Amino acid sequence: MTGDLRVVVEADGGSRGNPGPAGYGAVVLNTDGEVLLERYAALGTTTNNVAEYSGLIAGLRAAAELNATRVDVRMDSKLVVEQMSGRWQIKNPGLRPLAAEAAGLVAKFRAVTFDWIPRERNTAADALANRAMDEAAGKIPRDAAPPETAVATPRSWAPPSLENATRLILVRHGATAMTAQGRYSGRGDVPLTDEGEAQAMAAAGRVAGLSRDVGAVLTSPLGRCVRTAELIAAEVGGVPVTVMDDLIECDFGLWEGKTFAEVQEGWPREMTAWLESTAVAPPQGESFQAVGKRVRGAMAKIVSAYPGQVVVVVSHVSPIKLILRDALAAGDAFLHRLFLDAAGVSTMDIWPDGNIAVRSVNETAHLR
Repeated sequence: MTGDLRVVVEADGGSRGNPGPAGYGAVVLNTDGEVLLERYAALGTTTNNVAEYSGLIAGLRAAAELNATRVDVRMDSKLVVEQMSGRWQIKNPGLRPLAAEAAGLVAKFRAVTFDWIPRERNTAADALANRAMDEAAGKIPRDAAPPETAVATPRSWAPPSLENATRLILVRHGATAMTAQGRYSGRGDVPLTDEGEAQAMAAAGRVAGLSRDVGAVLTSPLGRCVRTAELIAAEVGGVPVTVMDDLIECDFGLWEGKTFAEVQEGWPREMTAWLESTAVAPPQGESFQAVGKRVRGAMAKIVSAYPGQVVVVVSHVSPIKLILRDALAAGDAFLHRLFLDAAGVSTMDIWPDGNIAVRSVNETAHLR
């Protein structure tokens, strides 16, 4: 899934006091204006210029995560744009390390352009920067729904056309011994049980019923997903199975292999914090925020690589829930209210203009 991917990075930063409490925001978009990735963070006390450079660096790193080859940077900071373009000298010694870091990232792409835009055209990145500062100040909770940053898309009650849409068929792997016991199963590579094999075969039949014209079968690297993907690929005509590392399950750290009751008994405060915020990770594990970021990157790559095709994505509970949460523009509470059965099937369509239609969630009729 390599090639020549061009993206737009809109970045901004701000400081309430200059120096003062600061934060940055960055948005990566495709050339059609669809938001692919977002990044924002508070920086403590610093200056506007440091925050603006920090936003640029975060945006370039996000573009690199998507394997972009060409980047068009747009910022309302004249100073950063002119300095990165080589037209202005960097006189402030505090900015030189940041400019050098940005230049090192620029060198990894085939081409990078820098363009100044007025502030009113940089509202998405500005909103993220302000969110970072508001979160740090305690004005909004850290797990609140993110600000609206995507380019507005037309809304209609008319049934959407399938023309140019990428259809994603999301399949959770079949059952394992951990599934049956209700244990947290993250990075442990446990195989399907006999029941799980039968469930995966049933899911393969359902996928074939949805489409025989499958362009790709993509899977988490863990064996329970790979085996499920292999059975699906065979059913839809022998499509090659491709592993995508970013589709892997959440790392549950010290909670791996334990039940909810065991975790609640051994780590009561950590469990409460984890349930209250997607930014909190299990001890030595991975937060849902981190999983969401890598899964959004995976989705962007899939839509870019398979426009207008049917793609089967075989993954785990956490990644599929996060994909559906984002598609439905739901809050984080959605993650704890949605149940996904082993070998359950969900479908959604994504258009190049950013429109999304979720057509089914957790189909299980094929398992009966």
